[in-house]
Amino acid sequence: MSAQVSPFSDKPVSGPFEVTGEMAMTSLGASLASLLSSGDVVRLEGPLGAGKTVFARGLIRALTSEGEEVPSPTFALVQVYDTKAGPLWHMDLYRLEDEDEIVDLGFEEAQDDAICLIEWPSRAESYMPDNALTVKIAVDASDASRRQVTLTAIAGHEAAWRERLATMDAGQVKGSE
Repeated sequence: MSAQVSPFSDKPVSGPFEVTGEMAMTSLGASLASLLSSGDVVRLEGPLGAGKTVFARGLIRALTSEGEEVPSPTFALVQVYDTKAGPLWHMDLYRLEDEDEIVDLGFEEAQDDAICLIEWPSRAESYMPDNALTVKIAVDASDASRRQVTLTAIAGHEAAWRERLATMDAGQVKGSE
């Protein structure tokens, strides 16, 4: 697979949010949950250990229950949940060797009627829809417990996402300083 330049990170639509600790990252994920609906694709980007699965766990629990077990889909590749908003697919593409493997995982069908959370979306870049929301997580180089989270969308879709995210109550992110 050749390296591609991603068009998904060029238009900020919300943030950046300064997040400290796992509880704050979970809360930020939860604050996005109620704004999503079937057909939405959320790309989760960041280095290993940045908190992509922690963010997803908060979002999924907000749509299911606080006690919902939300394992990382690293080895299963896909975890499917029944939520208040309909089906939700949590995918981790880190182990894909070829981007076409995403077809075998059912992604094309899932994005029609489910919310799709995708970790490591760059592993199947050409399959990512133009209207996806990207959650970009950067680790603070001076403090490994701090993250900067920015939500972005590709040009032409940023206004729609900005409007939807205007009601996101990130001010209630627990644990942030």
